Amino acid sequence: MRPRICILGGGFGGLYTALRLESLVWPDDKKPQVLLVDQSERFVFKPMLYELLSGEVDAWEIAPRFSELLGSTGVQFFQDRVKLLHPSDHWGTSGPKQSSCGGTVLLESGLLIEYDWLVLALGAESKLDIVPGALEYALPFSTLEDACKVDKKLRALERRNFGKDSLIRVTVVGCGYSGVELAATVSERLQDRGIVQAINVETTICPTAPAGNREAALKRVSDIEASADVTGREGQGNAECKYEKYILELQPAEKGLQSQTLEADLVLWTVGSKALLPELEPCDKPHDLPLNARGQAETDETLRVKGHPRIFALGDSSALRDSTGRLLPATAQVAFQQADFAGWNLWAAINDRPLLPFRFQNLGEMMTLGRNDAAISPSFIEGLTLEGPVGHAARKIAYLIRLPTDEHRFKVGLSWFAKSAIDSVASVQSTLTKVLSGS
Repeated sequence: MRPRICILGGGFGGLYTALRLESLVWPDDKKPQVLLVDQSERFVFKPMLYELLSGEVDAWEIAPRFSELLGSTGVQFFQDRVKLLHPSDHWGTSGPKQSSCGGTVLLESGLLIEYDWLVLALGAESKLDIVPGALEYALPFSTLEDACKVDKKLRALERRNFGKDSLIRVTVVGCGYSGVELAATVSERLQDRGIVQAINVETTICPTAPAGNREAALKRVSDIEASADVTGREGQGNAECKYEKYILELQPAEKGLQSQTLEADLVLWTVGSKALLPELEPCDKPHDLPLNARGQAETDETLRVKGHPRIFALGDSSALRDSTGRLLPATAQVAFQQADFAGWNLWAAINDRPLLPFRFQNLGEMMTLGRNDAAISPSFIEGLTLEGPVGHAARKIAYLIRLPTDEHRFKVGLSWFAKSAIDSVASVQSTLTKVLSGS
């Protein structure tokens, strides 16, 4: 009987693991049946959600349907939510003698999936309950649905303020990568029709970024006149709604400074997240998944959950440390690389081969700073940072290469080329018009 691999979550970790499994050569009797479960019908290339707000990309380009991506593969896709997990592998690699499988997953639709191997890649969700009022009044920016809500709200504000002297005020909470990228995108979209303020809850902007990227972020934040000096600590502020405006009360990070208040038409939240893991059956509580303080599953170096040799965990769902003992960041780059190892290690486990320890290769970091502007710090050239149009082009090419399938890459590449050609023609026409009118 063919082994069955159930993958929970269709983000970078889950989808790319499924595609990796499809690309491997299997003995006929061991080629697995691969099942992918996700609550959404679409895969979302999250690093490019900002371009959706700026209008630089279309939704289908960065959020293709799973049915389209997996149509030519043997992977079965189920659009559903996970209700309960019942692992049977906590006694050893083959599971208890009375169990013929690695465990079961109960979906909210009532479907019960028996699996031999399980991959946890459910990602994370925004955590808004750390500050009073944020859950009720702020909008997160993490999913396709979030991006659509933000775009809808911005359109409503743009219509409301059309032809008026009043400015649209947007406050972005958080000055990590996501906060700076979001602030830059919204600021460029609103131009002189709005003011964007960024509230930094850390001691510096983009604290984990390479120096070049951090400097580019500081410059961009300064250019949009964001309130980088207005700082607060998590849990020390609150938000309330008054007369269709949002009032934010900020407690200073440094002692001796007075609290401040900000007024905004829209509050965007980029601070805090929590890992999503399935709930276990009550009878399995003694063998619960080992979690760290962030709620991530502790794994060994082969990406297997400790104490559960038939369960792998990737991305936001996993807590894995590098050779220095530092917890690996929950980024798309890490999840992408983990998927490659997880696919191979599943092949190795099924074919009784040794599993490979995961080794993260830092390829550098990228961030968008608006249309035709980005910053890239590649790891292979120390001290180099590509900025502006060059950085923007390099970032876009890098992400095009990382799209899930050859077919989708070709379609998106063709679409981007056509848009670029149209923009170039429009730019030439505009230049000629100015020259001719001047003469």
